[in-house]
Amino acid sequence: MNTTVIIPIYNEANHIAACLDTLLKQTAKPRRIVVVDDDSSDGSVSIVKQYQGRFPVTLLLQKHRGPGAARNLAAAKVKDGILIFVDGDMTFDKNFLKNLTQPIIKGESKGVFNLDEYVSNWDNPLARSWNYNNNLPDKRRLNPKAKSDTLDFRAILKSEFDRINGFSLIGYTDSQTLSQKLGYRPTPVSDAISYHANPSTLKEIFFHSRWIGKRSTKFGLLGKLANLVRYSLPVSLTIGIIKALRFHLPLFVPFKLVYDLGFAYGTILSLVNHSNSK
Repeated sequence: MNTTVIIPIYNEANHIAACLDTLLKQTAKPRRIVVVDDDSSDGSVSIVKQYQGRFPVTLLLQKHRGPGAARNLAAAKVKDGILIFVDGDMTFDKNFLKNLTQPIIKGESKGVFNLDEYVSNWDNPLARSWNYNNNLPDKRRLNPKAKSDTLDFRAILKSEFDRINGFSLIGYTDSQTLSQKLGYRPTPVSDAISYHANPSTLKEIFFHSRWIGKRSTKFGLLGKLANLVRYSLPVSLTIGIIKALRFHLPLFVPFKLVYDLGFAYGTILSLVNHSNSK
């Protein structure tokens, strides 16, 4: 069955070459890799262009609209087969695509997600802080115990994707909208191993948490106002000190202050109808 890997990128110059290199070394080769640049300003496009012509890599460009729009744009260029969604700061075990797509190829599932995703930059204390802040196990991007709660599809039949007109463009959680529209969750797959970089500088942490802060909340306006209290300076500082002592990681304090500042700022932007793009 034809497989197309779709990669939305936004300022991924430090990661995209490694991502493409590991995809091109897969035991099960993808028929096409479509990279969609979301108006990067760091040289990401020039790096991807180096792969065009020599490899089955296609580059598309869009104005800054976020990863959901980028994925939809790429998917519209594909006729059939399996769509595989990854990020530009990911790398992969050589059997990733083979093991990931087996349940779909065998007709056992219409869409899947891989449970075995690890933090690629665990040696960085700020990257470790990201896990501790989100109560994730050491070195893992996902909690295997929460596999039944997974909403994000890593791979899906193109026919299923088209049936519900792709992702809804709602911002940070647009990757979960396929499950909501289809009415079912992806099948969890083991042994499809990927590695994902956590934000590892204070600048990256701020901008990523700002994007998260723009997302919708279960309780609407009341939920957003509650978040402004939850991510306020006194609460942030208290939690930062407690977790820094718990994990013997002094850098967790500045991490927490910057993360919560970004989240609160993103929440404020969403209250004034600012774009939810990354």
